[in-house]
Amino acid sequence: MAAWALLALLALAPAAAGGMLSFASYYGDHMVLQQKPSGAVVWGHGELGAVVTLTLSGASGLVIMEKTAQVKGPSGTWTTVLEPMDRGGPYALTAEQGLENVTLRDIYFGDVWLCSGQSNMAMTVLQVANASQELAAAARYPHVRVFAAAPARSSVELEDLEQIDLPWSIPTAENLGHGNFTYFSAVCWLLGRSLYEALGTPIGLVEVAWGGTPIEAWSSRRVLKACGLPEDTGSTSPYQHLSGPQTPSVLWNAMIHPLLNMTLRGVAWYQGEANTLLNTDQYNCTFPALIADWRWAFHTGSAGQTEPHLPFGFVQLSTYRHESADDSFARLRWHQTADLGVVPNARMPSTFMAVAMDLGDEHSPYGSIHPRDKQNVAHRLLLGAMAVAYGDKDLVFQGPFPTRAVLEVTRGLLNVTYSQELMWRQRDAQAFEVCCSSQTSPCQWLVAPVVAVGSHTVTLALSGCRTLVLGLRYAWAEWPCEYLACPLYNSQGLPAPPFLLDTLPAGNTAEGRELLLLPSSGLPLN
Repeated sequence: MAAWALLALLALAPAAAGGMLSFASYYGDHMVLQQKPSGAVVWGHGELGAVVTLTLSGASGLVIMEKTAQVKGPSGTWTTVLEPMDRGGPYALTAEQGLENVTLRDIYFGDVWLCSGQSNMAMTVLQVANASQELAAAARYPHVRVFAAAPARSSVELEDLEQIDLPWSIPTAENLGHGNFTYFSAVCWLLGRSLYEALGTPIGLVEVAWGGTPIEAWSSRRVLKACGLPEDTGSTSPYQHLSGPQTPSVLWNAMIHPLLNMTLRGVAWYQGEANTLLNTDQYNCTFPALIADWRWAFHTGSAGQTEPHLPFGFVQLSTYRHESADDSFARLRWHQTADLGVVPNARMPSTFMAVAMDLGDEHSPYGSIHPRDKQNVAHRLLLGAMAVAYGDKDLVFQGPFPTRAVLEVTRGLLNVTYSQELMWRQRDAQAFEVCCSSQTSPCQWLVAPVVAVGSHTVTLALSGCRTLVLGLRYAWAEWPCEYLACPLYNSQGLPAPPFLLDTLPAGNTAEGRELLLLPSSGLPLN
């Protein structure tokens, strides 16, 4: 890691020293630049006032295009946007300033994905299930290129990365499994590899992750202000056992802001565990706000080349502790969907989610909060990416979700209808609960046992709930089910996501009393 970091610092040193020509830190040999319809942004450092000529040439030396850009202040940078390019390569990219020139080689055009978050994103291929096979397979994917920024924090927005852990590289067992929680991200790699297999296009993967970090650290001041959070909490932390920095905006400043000129195809995000301890119930604001803000910032920073509704995929929290009475994980999962249960939705357009609550790993050597099955995580992200980012309208990418409920008052039954065909894996599970109340007693959550499962309907017994049913929830626990054994899946093997719904009377039908199901933000959660 030290050698890579030294290379990165040396690359930056000439520009810092006296206006000598260089590319920005995250451009290098073996990189992937975004393909058409977008144009790739290329920028770097030079002598103030000088003109930089940028030349893209093919393997034979044939010049494909030429661009010029003037070096401007106050920090002496030049920027240009390449004409949109078809996928493929290799190409050489040469920058010239007077008698100086710098050439990047083995450049490909494809799709560039940014992967960010905390330790479950930082877990490397070395740490996952079947790690040896995964590492051995690296050589089969020379057109999936990897890059990892070093963890860094700053109190001000930085123009360029200060340090790099892994410059752009062709994947090898060594750089995919450098160590624990270093590089390269398993979720990012497995997603990128799958995208390459599905699309046949070169894929560039940019890892920007730091374990033990809350969303506030990855958020700009705009996000914090929009959600009514303090923009500066100082350097002291109420949660000293969190391993990463918690000060608002410090990771945005040092690790995201420097990348805003980069043209991207999509983002993958795995974060939230730290926010089960910090500002949990603000996450239904901070997460949608971060997504919207990153989209605006990357679109603006790339001169409009990164699309304004940049596809944004994320992993819903997995599990941590068995038999925990704390519902902060359940609340955080709900808030990850902006309290709507499924994505994309009105508050979170162009997003997709990998449910992971059925991938718990109690015996993980890295702690149960770090499950080793990242293959299923990546597969579920892939389905969402293909549907949302690449427009496969026929692909099922999310599990079943309830659409209707009918109360059979005389029989004490609640029939819940789902959006998809159901596969029932765990018949004795106590995953459904109803909120019972009367005018004189507070809300109380009671288990509603499953008495029957049809192709699209689950029938629940309400024997313990003889009063008004005000709410319905599913899988509302820190560890709701065992490995690949939640109660409900669809026929594609995707788990039904957790939910918290208000149930409002909506009239009577021949089947019973119709209940309107509304995503809840106000029911007592305990």
